[in-house]
Amino acid sequence: MLFGSIEAGGTKFVCAIGNEKGEIKERVSFPTTVPEETMKAVIEFFETYKKDLKALGVGSFGPIDIHPASETYGYITSTPKLAWQNFDFVGTLKKSFDIPVAWTTDVNAAAYGEYVFGNGKGLSSVVYFTVGTGVGGGALQEGRFVEGFSHPEMGHMLVVPHPDDKDFEGACPFHGNHCLEGMAAGPAIEKRNGRKGQDIPIDDPFWQIEAEYIAQCAYNTTLMMSPDVIIFGGGVMKQRHMVEKVHRAFTKMMNSYVKTPDLDQYIVTPALEDNAGTMGCLALAKEAELHSH
Repeated sequence: MLFGSIEAGGTKFVCAIGNEKGEIKERVSFPTTVPEETMKAVIEFFETYKKDLKALGVGSFGPIDIHPASETYGYITSTPKLAWQNFDFVGTLKKSFDIPVAWTTDVNAAAYGEYVFGNGKGLSSVVYFTVGTGVGGGALQEGRFVEGFSHPEMGHMLVVPHPDDKDFEGACPFHGNHCLEGMAAGPAIEKRNGRKGQDIPIDDPFWQIEAEYIAQCAYNTTLMMSPDVIIFGGGVMKQRHMVEKVHRAFTKMMNSYVKTPDLDQYIVTPALEDNAGTMGCLALAKEAELHSH
């Protein structure tokens, strides 16, 4: 039994074929250009496996329509990527593949990967954030995504600007210097420092500021959801020194108000590293195939 995974990101699409154990057989990536081009490459990749392919799992950049009853279900909706606005993603796949398609956000897919195979395994409540080009968050409670009229946009939660960061106007076109993404995502780091995060030395005082924003995120999440684990993925958290800085800032901020699980198990990075999204899509595809019977 083979399953397909499509991680549809703003920069590239990562497509993979795997089995029910989450073992990846083949993986390719295509640049995100325009739907005609990118989707053609995606469909050609899966065509090779068509006779054994049981279901597809898609984790897409958003916003997306997640409501099965809606007439634009399966669409990417109001994205800043103009060519992809109101694009019928699931419908396009269904034209070529008459199989179940699981459809969710890219960050939900990564959360699901960690829930099934990684640092959320065996836990009932898992929250996953990616801190990279943007900030996104996804949450699972008892194996179900936490969502209502739409999917959460946790990356835009309010944060308080750091005292040494008062003059930075932020990088979010909607919320300026009031939201997590506007203050802590890759573009905000670059806008503020004139260079990318990977080029900033680890002893630069900026990292303390960055850690405080991520700690505010963990603080808000803890008090709103009391999850079993908070997982921070994405490029920014590849800086290994960050986790400890976040732990220290979080402890200070929380000021013993609630007793959380031990921070080494509570505020962590993904066990699956960059594979979380792909593994999550494969697991979601397997679920979709099971539910189609």
